[in-house]
Amino acid sequence: MSTLDTPRVAAPEPVAPRSRRIPVWVAIVAASLPMFMATLDNLVMTSALPVIQVDLGSSVGQLSWFLNAYTLTFATFMLPAATLGDRLGRRRMMLAGVTVFTLASIASALSTSSEALIAARAVQGLGAAAIMPLSLTLLAAAVPPAMRAAAIGIWGGVSGLGVALGPVIGGAVVEGVSWQAIFWLNVPVAVVAVPLLLVAIPESKGAWQRLDPIGVLLLGGAVFLGIWGIVHGNDDGWSDPLVLGPLVLAAVLLPAYVVWARTRTYAVLPLRLFRSRRFSVANIIFLMFTLGMFGTVFLLAQYLQIVQGYSPLEAGIRTLPWTAAPMVVAPIAGALVGRVGYRALLFTGLVLQTVSLVWFAVITENAADYSSFVVPLIMAGVGMGLTFAPGASMVLDGLPDGDFAIASSANSTIREFGVALGIAVLVAVFLGNGGQLTPSGYDGAIGPALLTGAAAVAVAAVASLFAPGRRG
Repeated sequence: MSTLDTPRVAAPEPVAPRSRRIPVWVAIVAASLPMFMATLDNLVMTSALPVIQVDLGSSVGQLSWFLNAYTLTFATFMLPAATLGDRLGRRRMMLAGVTVFTLASIASALSTSSEALIAARAVQGLGAAAIMPLSLTLLAAAVPPAMRAAAIGIWGGVSGLGVALGPVIGGAVVEGVSWQAIFWLNVPVAVVAVPLLLVAIPESKGAWQRLDPIGVLLLGGAVFLGIWGIVHGNDDGWSDPLVLGPLVLAAVLLPAYVVWARTRTYAVLPLRLFRSRRFSVANIIFLMFTLGMFGTVFLLAQYLQIVQGYSPLEAGIRTLPWTAAPMVVAPIAGALVGRVGYRALLFTGLVLQTVSLVWFAVITENAADYSSFVVPLIMAGVGMGLTFAPGASMVLDGLPDGDFAIASSANSTIREFGVALGIAVLVAVFLGNGGQLTPSGYDGAIGPALLTGAAAVAVAAVASLFAPGRRG
């Protein structure tokens, strides 16, 4: 046997049951709270950018980097963080991530220059990379198997809520306090989260395996360069060498990683995971679903402010029928997976979202008032709830427990890639149709952009037909 194909060592024995039973809801809160903090900071700065620009004297390019620095490190380092968690302890790694994230949040709040804030945001993303995927892995291991689907449903709802509520909470904090308070909020959350993790979540490790530095460079480089090109495409031009070059290189690195990982059992993302139909279909669904839905969230949040004249906080409140619904629907969907299967829930949820995006396209182009948005907002929220829970469960279903961290990390990376791609693609369509950030600049431009999002979600709906149905 080649030394490059060293087999995995058997996974360690499960942690012995504790003499004092921890309520399931405490474990769910312990795993979900840090993850909510990490996903919230993905878009929490969007409403604060104009204020920060005046305060720090930032350029337009620096404003984009306040968001991009976080996104790039977040997406790039999730898979390496999962590998280290398997070796060193998943809870230990997640606690380290919470610590790094919190210290970087303090550094962000204390920043007095744009360069310092960008650097702090990059470190924040590094901490978040150790939080997001490991939170799902630890939660799945901490709750009884009979309650796992419902718990993952709640986790999925909280995850989507964090991304969707970022602009809302950011707007509320900026209006009521200051832009620095956005980052100070993370400190009390961490103070609560760390003891909860220590009390409610047992430590676990995966199979001990060799590290894969070459695979990390190939796959991490593909993710980093791909997102770099995507987030710079609209600002710098898609034919700009600093955009086109990274995209081409990312397209080369990805198949290079496949060739590298094909014969290596210790690869940072084992290709054998994709032999699972559930895992493969779930990741296709999440890529297209996040592309369409979160690109739409980005555009609609600005539409409500610029066209309809609401403040950031007022606009955020008016999206609550959409953003809050998954918190109610996702746990119910998770509990129903065992009875009705993945296919029915996913297909129904994705069709609801597709119809809602088409509805949004029509009413925005016809300058309808807010009351016309309520029904499609509710449809979109219910649809997201029906997607988050079954999708997150399906990623792990049928895989050995030792693969949970890597599988969750891969799915989180794909979702993050979908968010970045969705914002870039829908904004590109908006600009390509003559769109401008003025009250009249949305006419004839937002409709095609939202229909593009609807088409992406429709692809996810078709993919959901290949998901498993009800078990016999």
